[in-house]
This record gives sequence, C-alpha cells and structure tokens, in this order.
Amino acid sequence: MLSFLLWCHPKKRKERQLWKQIEEAEHLDQLPSWDAPDNTLMLQAFEWHVPADQGHWRRLHQALPNFKAIGVDNIWIPPGCKAMNPSGNGYDIYDLYDLGEFEQKGSRATKWGTKEELQSLVAAAQDFGIGIYWDAVLNHKAGADYAERFQAVRVDPQERNMKIAPAEEIEGWVGFNFSGRGNHYSSMKYNKNHFSGIDWDQSRQKCGVYKIQGHEWANDVANENGNYDYLMFANLDYSNAEVRRDVLKWAEWLNAQLPLSGMRLDAVKHYSAGFQKELIDHLRTIAGPDYFIVGEYWKGETKPLVDYLKQMDYKLSLFDSALVGRFSSISQTPGADLRNIFYNTLVQLYPDHSVTFVANHDTQPGQSLEAPVTSFFKPLAYALILLRDQGQPCIFYGDLYGLQADVKDPMTPSCRGKLSILTRARKLYAYGLQRDYFDKPNCIGFVRYGNRRHPSGLACVMSNAGPSRKRMYVGRRHAKQTWTDILQWCDQTVVIDAKGYGEFPVSAMSVSVWVNSEAEGRDSLSHHFDENIYKLA
Repeated sequence: MLSFLLWCHPKKRKERQLWKQIEEAEHLDQLPSWDAPDNTLMLQAFEWHVPADQGHWRRLHQALPNFKAIGVDNIWIPPGCKAMNPSGNGYDIYDLYDLGEFEQKGSRATKWGTKEELQSLVAAAQDFGIGIYWDAVLNHKAGADYAERFQAVRVDPQERNMKIAPAEEIEGWVGFNFSGRGNHYSSMKYNKNHFSGIDWDQSRQKCGVYKIQGHEWANDVANENGNYDYLMFANLDYSNAEVRRDVLKWAEWLNAQLPLSGMRLDAVKHYSAGFQKELIDHLRTIAGPDYFIVGEYWKGETKPLVDYLKQMDYKLSLFDSALVGRFSSISQTPGADLRNIFYNTLVQLYPDHSVTFVANHDTQPGQSLEAPVTSFFKPLAYALILLRDQGQPCIFYGDLYGLQADVKDPMTPSCRGKLSILTRARKLYAYGLQRDYFDKPNCIGFVRYGNRRHPSGLACVMSNAGPSRKRMYVGRRHAKQTWTDILQWCDQTVVIDAKGYGEFPVSAMSVSVWVNSEAEGRDSLSHHFDENIYKLA
C-alpha cells in the first residue's frame, strides 16, 4: 500500500513525466541546463607543509599553464600577509599591510615569497584567465611587538561567559607598532584598546582565556563554548571603530595592490558577522558584484552553517564541512550505505552556496581537524564533487601533488595520479541534466546528459564493495556508440543499446567514468600532468 501511495505522489508523478520526456528525447533543448555556462573549478594551491623556502609564489607562477590545462579557473592562495615568523603559514598573522615587502619578523619575504613575486603571479594568472582568491585572516593578530599591562578576567574555556577568577592585572602581548613598515600604507597601531581577549599572561607565565576589561565578546558569533569569539592569539574587537575602519581601508588597499577575483574569510564563526557583512558589501563596491566570497565555518553538522548563511543574508558561500565528514566516515566504514552520502549536507540543502571539497590544509594528516578519507575512496569522493551538477568544487594541492613532510606516511598524489583526468572530464563532459541511480547501498551511479556546447555527457558508477554494474539511460542519440572508462580502471567496453541504455560495470572499491570513445576531447584526457611541482622555482 505504501509503495502504491508513493507511486501516486504528485512529486513522483511529475518526476516520471520528466524522465519520460527525456527518454523520448523531447524538450531537452528547452531545459535551463541546455545553455548553461561552462563549469568552473577552484584549486587550493597549498598544503600545510609546503617548504618554507620563500619560493611558493614562483612555483605557482610556473605551474599556471598546467593548472589551465586541467581546467582550473580560480586559485585559492595561502595567506599572503606577514606572519609572526618566517616559516609561518600566515594564519599566525602579524601585519595585514606587509605582503612580503618590509623587513619584519625575521624576514622581508613571507614563507611564500616577496610582494613582487606575488604581484607577478597574480598578473600572470590574469593573463591565463585564472582568478586568484585571497585568504583573509581577520580574527586575530599574532607576534606582538611589545606587551602591555591591563585588567582582565579569566573565563572558563568551555563556557566563555563564565568568569572563573576575579579581575586582575595581567601582562599581554597586544602592542603592534609595525616598526619595519612604519606608517607606509597605514598609520594605525594596535594596543590593548583594540583587542577583547588573549590566552597568555606574560607576568605569571600562565595560559588561559582572558577577557580584557572594558571589552565584551561579540554577540554575533558561534555559540559554541558559550561564545566562540575567542580563538587564538590577540583577539580583535570589531566593536572598536578604529579596528573596523582599518580593516575596511586594508580591503581597499589590497584591491589596489592585486587584481583579485575573490576572497576566503578564515574562521568566520569567531568574529562579528555584522562586520563581515559590512566587509563583503565594501569589497563588492570596490571590486564589483561578482567578487566571490567563501567562508570557513567548521562544523560537522549542517544546521549552524545554514543558520550562519541566513544571518549573513546569503552574501557568501561556505565550505561544506559536513560533506567532508561524511566522506571520511563512509570511507572508513566497510559496507557503508552510499545512497545517503549527500544526506543533510550543505550541497544538498544550499547547492548554490556550497563549496565542496575532499581535503584541505586543516583536514590533512596530523592537523587539528584531521578527517581521513581512505585512498580507495578519494577518487569516488572527487568524482562526486567534480562531475555532478551541485556545488562549486575545490581540489586540494595535497591531493594533486602529494604532501611534503611531518606526517607518518607521506602522501603521494591521490586518485592513483588520475585526479587531473577527473578535472578535465568536469570541463569537457559534466554538463546538462543529471539523473541519479542511487538504488543500491554499495553501488551508486549518475548520468549527465550534456548540453548544447558539450553534448557528449557521461555516466559515472562507483562501488565501495565488490565489482558491480548498473543499467543506466544515457539517451537514444547515443545508440550503438561504444563507451569506455576514461580512468581505465575498467577495461571493458559498453555499447549503448537502441533504447539508449548501457550496462556500466565498475571494479571492486572503485569508480569508473564512462564516455563515448569518440567524444570530443578524449585525446586530451591522457595528456601528461607534471606532478613534480618542487622542481619548479
């Protein structure tokens, strides 16, 4: 009875009518997907352990032709502002206005290189039609030039609104005079008036979360630990007009220094959402309405991400941390049900505001948010973010090139070196209407039907158990065509029958991506991708 009721449900009836039209090849050219623009792809162009040789901007510059060849349109570069020490990745930010130009904190260059090399990289990327996304670390400052004495209260790290000691005088590193830069670009100097909290009392050599007297935690931040305004180092207080004014001025200055296409906002749940909205509006006034903004809001469940998007009036996208958690869990669970892989993820709920990814610098081995995705599952996960219609995918430098050091088992490039084939397939074939065949727990598939500019389409099938196969409809216009697996992990061929169906096999614990063997661009899929980026620069 239940199955009959589901069959009669208006939504199911409408869905059957749509697929009847598709199988009769009617009205495909009237669907919005028929004239959709070309797919885009983001690359996170660093991992945590890139060598601190001040050569990374040069490496990326020389790799631009390779990035373009595999379909990369936008590059998220690491934080380019001066860190508290020469080997700092930039999340330990010292000076917003020093991009590797001034002798400060032990070096003129940042870990990544000099300002001139950065400007050369961005200009060259622009020539290749590749946009650069800046990684903005605006929650805190690190590496203060001097300590000050002031009154503060120690709060419970697990409940930041609860005082656990009376106010007392402490000594904290909150004085920033930027002596190497002086007043170039900005005359603003930071002191105890510009911060709301620190985590170290120099006078007592004592660690803790200290709220500076006269300041309050922001009330428009995540409510974890009671209030999650404080994260690390000297916590900026965006209720201070001087702080807001200086950071907005910096946004204008940065835009004048570099022709950027977008920005990643680090740690968005840790500082004022109200200020973030002001900043985003300011950036788009300066750089144009298409300036891309993505926030890093790390949480395993989706509701806080959705609440934050609403709070921000949907002005930006977010990295889908819930999906990465799902990839990690399913990859490590034998026989896990693949049909639920997108359930309650951001890409399922808000695909237009979701940046999908498989790994990043925070989730790689040894990091604080480590989220292991087993090696067999990496290509399955990448196929799911690169070849489907929903979300904006971002591939990870560490998966493209491998990880360098400080891990128990240094990683070689993931996907058995075939990630670049999947990215090219995204550019060539992952277009048009999508039909899911999520009908078996351990073997799922989907079809992309192509569009006007990219008519070939594709069929993808994957298994997290034994070998399997799936009968899927690719269209009568493909009848009698021979389709092969572009990854070459399944050496069989599939001939599409007169009704437009094919029986698509997949090997055990694997994924296969099937495309017409004579489709445009097939030859380019096998072009060599140079994985040895460290011979560059």
